[in-house]
Amino acid sequence: MATHSSISELHELFDELKPGDRIEVEHTVTVGPECWTTKTNGLVVRTERRRHGLHFRRSHDDKVCSDVILLELPDGELTTIAIDEFTVLRRA
Repeated sequence: MATHSSISELHELFDELKPGDRIEVEHTVTVGPECWTTKTNGLVVRTERRRHGLHFRRSHDDKVCSDVILLELPDGELTTIAIDEFTVLRRA
């Protein structure tokens, strides 16, 4: 499985994903002082750039977006993964 070495390569791979692609996503989870890495495998259902209001108090016209992948896990469950600078994305 190929990996990427820069944020631009991550976004390039994200842009190339199509429904049905099998991928592995490695991402870092941080809660308070704790931090761990987890992997999620599945089939791409769709990708999207989702607008959200995490920074809604900055300015009324700020547009804050996240790239997200909707994955179907091996057991059929659907999960959404937000891509950030700590995400490692691989084709499986």
